[in-house]
This record gives sequence, C-alpha cells and structure tokens, in this order.
Amino acid sequence: MLTQTEGDFLLKLARTAIETYILEGQVLNVPESPSATLEENMGVFVTLHENGELRGCIGYPEPVKPLLNALIEVAIGAATGDPRFAPLNSHELKKIHVEVSVLTPPELIVTDKPLEYLEKINLGLDGLIIERGIFRGLLLPQVPVEWGWDKEEFLANTCLKAGMSPDCWLQEGVKIYSFQSQIFNE
Repeated sequence: MLTQTEGDFLLKLARTAIETYILEGQVLNVPESPSATLEENMGVFVTLHENGELRGCIGYPEPVKPLLNALIEVAIGAATGDPRFAPLNSHELKKIHVEVSVLTPPELIVTDKPLEYLEKINLGLDGLIIERGIFRGLLLPQVPVEWGWDKEEFLANTCLKAGMSPDCWLQEGVKIYSFQSQIFNE
C-alpha cells in the first residue's frame, strides 16, 4: 500500500510529465524518489478525464518497470497515445483531471466451471484481464462501479475490450486474471 503522500507525488509527477511533453516536446527525467517503494516494479495506469468524460487511459498491467519510470511513460501515453482519442493539446491541460491507479500483480482466477467466476470476482475491488490467444483486454476495478455493471456485465465488457464476443468468458481456453489497484485522484 502506498501512502497518500506517495500518491500525491505520483499525481504531480504524472501531470508534470504530460505538461512537459505537450509544452516542450520533452520526456521528463525520472526524479529522485521520495521513498524506496516508488522505485519498485509495479503496474500502473493513468486515466485522464475532461469534463467528466474519459479523455485517455494507458498503462502497464504487469510490474515490468520501476513505478516512476512506468508512470512517466503511461502519463504521456494517456495524453498522446490512446488510439480512441486525438492527442491532448496545450489548451486542454487545465481542463483535464488526472487519475493514477497503482496495480497489484495479476493473479489467475482458477475455476472448475466458468460460472464460478461470478463467485470469485469482487466488484469495486477487482480489476480483470481476459485473454485467449492473441486477444487480451483489461478493465480497472473502478470501471464497473462507474458504469453500474453487475459481475456478468463486467465480464462481458472485459471480453469486448479484448476484441472478443461478450460471452467469451464462458468459453474453453479463456484465462481470467484479477488484480486490485490503489487509486489516486487530483
């Protein structure tokens, strides 16, 4: 668990990385860390909202890089590389709201039958990754709460995010992982 002070540091770093990239065309250097925890490899997502609407979301679901390095990359990615949106421009910088989600490592959910997934998912606590072959989709824990989804809708929408049919979670060969996240908001 990160402290609120560490979370505030991550939020400022994400915003500074975005502003530096958009205004100066430069990738921010990784600053000195205020704690050893922030130097550990962790999964992280940066989500941007503008006027309450999603404006970008990019992240690393796996702990593949030190948190501060990963955060700078995904903050810039959320602002300029989310294929669902045009890159953020300088006029939007004051309008965006930054959210940082620091993830636990994903864990495979083991079941005997697909319907058991419904018993093993905790809405509002678990994020999901669904994969089959080359298809992979992820939804953060806050998404089903924001949309008012039940567990089946959460699974179906994660399947859709992976580019598969909404009932793919019932099919053989599909792997479903859960993870948790600690969320910090501006």
